[in-house]
Amino acid sequence: MSSAQAQGLPRAEELRARLRQQLHATWLEVIDESAAHAGHAGAGAEGYGTHFRVRIACPGFAGLSRVARHRLVYDALQEFLVRGLHALAIETKDS
Repeated sequence: MSSAQAQGLPRAEELRARLRQQLHATWLEVIDESAAHAGHAGAGAEGYGTHFRVRIACPGFAGLSRVARHRLVYDALQEFLVRGLHALAIETKDS
């Protein structure tokens, strides 16, 4: 078992802290929607930590395409994919 897996499923607070730290978000909402996906692929029995919605604005998004913005968010949250994050809905805005 990797050290990331040993840390357990991610929590919204962890994702929020990482995005603030790495992307310097000026507006940020992280919503754990895992319970709404019970029974779907990738949903854990715990009811948390697998499906998230991220709404974010940061200065680094200026001039970037939607795909490039999403890539920045995914890159920042890479560690959490290993820990069980299965689905991520991303909504971005310029800061």
